[in-house]
Amino acid sequence: MQRCPESIPLHSDSSNKIKCYGPSNAATRRCIFAPSSVPESSLLRLAGEDADPAGRGVFATRAITAGDTIHSAKPLVTHPSLSRLHEVCYYCLRRKKGEDGVDTGGYYFCSDSCRENSMAFHEVENRGDWSMLNEYCRSRGLKYPLMVKQLACMVLGGAVSSDCLDILQPTSLHFEMLLEMEDEYKLLRSSFKKANIADDAMAFLSKEWYINVLARLRVNAFRIELACGSYEDLLASAVALVGDDAAVGNAVYIVSSFYNHDCDPNAHIVWVDSADAKMKALRHIEEGEELRICYIDASMDVDARQKILLEGFGFHCNCLRCLYGE
Repeated sequence: MQRCPESIPLHSDSSNKIKCYGPSNAATRRCIFAPSSVPESSLLRLAGEDADPAGRGVFATRAITAGDTIHSAKPLVTHPSLSRLHEVCYYCLRRKKGEDGVDTGGYYFCSDSCRENSMAFHEVENRGDWSMLNEYCRSRGLKYPLMVKQLACMVLGGAVSSDCLDILQPTSLHFEMLLEMEDEYKLLRSSFKKANIADDAMAFLSKEWYINVLARLRVNAFRIELACGSYEDLLASAVALVGDDAAVGNAVYIVSSFYNHDCDPNAHIVWVDSADAKMKALRHIEEGEELRICYIDASMDVDARQKILLEGFGFHCNCLRCLYGE
């Protein structure tokens, strides 16, 4: 991993547990201090903008005990699964319980706080009709275009800059993907046009911007599966698993996206009752050791893991498990 001599701490943490390295530029700094983008419990160091994005990683600055919470993070962008659109909070993805909560524009919010925080994008979103985009994504099993729509609404609402995800590493896209993305982009832009969003306000919303955001979401967005907090949640989760729809939605984070992969990870991310992520240590971690998570189901055999990682994330895994064929 490359470290630049001009690396500077942008965010510090009283527990001083981790440090994170990656490219730094003006866009990065705007993103780092965007609302809910970086957990308050992280020490974040960003290397120079000439650094190789693939060389980034998160390292322990002191020994960490198994079971410790390493850090917590709020997502920058979330979107519920379409099948759960009216069953979870539109902002934090918390499951709906009974008749509690606040309904706004046909969407459920678990609290006044979530409803108010959603105004960063929801006021803009409420101006449009997204039924065509939703149906397009539902019929094709797509989720990332919905997150791009959410991000575009946040940009239009002034909550984040249009380049706030540039710090994240993109995946490579093949020709067929680009063709599909062109159709998605046209549908998204036309929906904003029909909502009477001014052209100058949408100047950022180019096809290039859309593709660049999608390329980052494809490898950095997390599939959110909440822990079961009650017997009723356990039953709902079991039913969802049978229908292959255990996820309540998807979310993208900044610091959490810096964690590299290992098929034998020393850390993992858990979601208890909302999209707020908690990074937990799976075993004792030494000072200076890189913190790694597993991007996929670690119980699969080596061939299956290699195939999914190559096709889904664009890399061959060279962890010890894979090298030994385990």
